Amino acid sequence: QVRLVESGGGLVQAGDSLRLSCAASGRTFSGYVMGWFRQAPGQEREFVAAVRWTTGFTSYTDSVKGRFTISRDNAKNTVYLQMNNVKPEDTAVYYCAAGFSNNWSNPGTYDYWGQGTQVTVSS
Repeated sequence: QVRLVESGGGLVQAGDSLRLSCAASGRTFSGYVMGWFRQAPGQEREFVAAVRWTTGFTSYTDSVKGRFTISRDNAKNTVYLQMNNVKPEDTAVYYCAAGFSNNWSNPGTYDYWGQGTQVTVSS
C-alpha cells in the first residue's frame, strides 16, 4: 500500500524559511514523478514543483522560482520542499503526490496523494 506522509508545515512570518518533507513508502518510486501542490481556501489545487525520482530533473511554477527548491533523498525515500523567503500568498495546504505523470503541472496525472500539511504565512 502506497503512503505519502507530509510534515513540516506550520505558522511562519513573511521572509522566513520552512522545509516540508514527504515520506514515501509502499513501492519503488523509480521512474515516478514526485510533485508538490498547494490549495488555498476557495482555490483550485495548484502545481508548485516536481522532481523525477530517477534523474532529479525538476520543474517549478513561476511564482516560486528562486525561492523554493524541491529535492529527493533516495536512501530515505523522502522528497523535500525547501521554502525560502515565504510570502503570505504561499499560505495553503501543501500536498505531496506521486505518479507516472507526463504533464507535471496537472494534478490529474498523479496516482497517489498525501493528506497535506498546512502552511500559514503571516505578514
